[in-house]
Amino acid sequence: MESLPDAIVQYILSHLSNARDVAVCNCVSKRWKEPLPYLKSLYFPRNSFDGYTGSDSPDIVIWKMLSSITCLEDLVVYSPFTSSGLASWLLLVHSSLKHLELRMDNITDYKACVDSPSKLDCVSAAKNLESLKLWGVLMANPPKWDVFKNLKSLEIVGARLEDSALSAALRACPKLTNLVLLGCEGVRSVSVELPHLEQCKLDFYGLGNCSLSLTCPKIELLEVQGCSWLRVRETTCLRKLLIANNSGRVYMVDFGKLSALESLSMRGVQWCWDAISKMLEWSSEVKHLYMKVEFTGDLESLLPFPEVDFVEFFNSHPKLQKFDIHGAMFAALCQKNSLKNVEQGFVIPCLEEVVVQVRSPLNAEQKMSTLESLLKYGKNLKTMVIRILQMKSNHSSSDDFFDEICRLRFMNRKIVRIE
Repeated sequence: MESLPDAIVQYILSHLSNARDVAVCNCVSKRWKEPLPYLKSLYFPRNSFDGYTGSDSPDIVIWKMLSSITCLEDLVVYSPFTSSGLASWLLLVHSSLKHLELRMDNITDYKACVDSPSKLDCVSAAKNLESLKLWGVLMANPPKWDVFKNLKSLEIVGARLEDSALSAALRACPKLTNLVLLGCEGVRSVSVELPHLEQCKLDFYGLGNCSLSLTCPKIELLEVQGCSWLRVRETTCLRKLLIANNSGRVYMVDFGKLSALESLSMRGVQWCWDAISKMLEWSSEVKHLYMKVEFTGDLESLLPFPEVDFVEFFNSHPKLQKFDIHGAMFAALCQKNSLKNVEQGFVIPCLEEVVVQVRSPLNAEQKMSTLESLLKYGKNLKTMVIRILQMKSNHSSSDDFFDEICRLRFMNRKIVRIE
């Protein structure tokens, strides 16, 4: 470093972002201190002030570092801070700041949430933000935010939210193209109306019984976990869709024709059959289908899937290239009548990869018939993965079934793999 020109040294050091590294460099020499005003990014890890013995509070230390920077664009603070500290920092850097990430640590502190100004309220000072990420948020009351005219990405991870507070926050971000809410609890009903939104990931923690209404005509990717009722009417651009409910049931879905959909994933313990059949009907153009739903049935009753006609299913999804089939859907395709009337010339034209999960030797003959039919009619099939999980039966039928699967693999060893 001593042999390099000053300009090169300043260029290298101006790319530092970890606050501890910056502080250490400031102590080396005046030459190493000069790049500080030109930093674009500053990151304070969780342990930034571990072992700190100075007289200034951490809030003041951060303020002093920020006051020395002329045009900061990215600020990440994981170390503890106060609302007054945050307000003072943003007053310094609000005009240039584009990306802000904060570990709020107030998810259980109701008093901090209602204090004025709260940490959430202080964020409104950074009016030119393009992305905002918040960790550990308690949003009991609507945040006092003006409109973020440039905000394109909003991520909230680990939060307790009230419906009205979340709605108010989203209204302040009309230009969002990316919305992520992960590990959020307390939500009962959500309405999202964002005309520019393209990617949306929603993970609601709790009983899995909340409802979602989405009006986003440009949406391309949608992942939803924990909703029982979903209404997404404008879906002409939707290419990837994942719906899961690990705690509750999926009762109702309303999507309309999914003409652009390429990837569909349906997961959960129980879905009403009407919801499943509608999703399969609307997604006729899908290329990748993942199904891991164990039961159907209304309310408390857990029922197996009704029979799904093998030929009709694949005729209805002619572009299907990859099929991940687990649980009740595989059993439904393996019922006795499914392959009785295969029309002459029937093929599965585009199917290249199948992943099947087998958990029981029940109806082994029908299951083997379905696996053999996938190989027979899938003229372009390149890979079939058979996963055998938790086959607990001690009956000899388990051994016989496993022997049949091994035989199938031996006869088609270039395609079939057992895991």
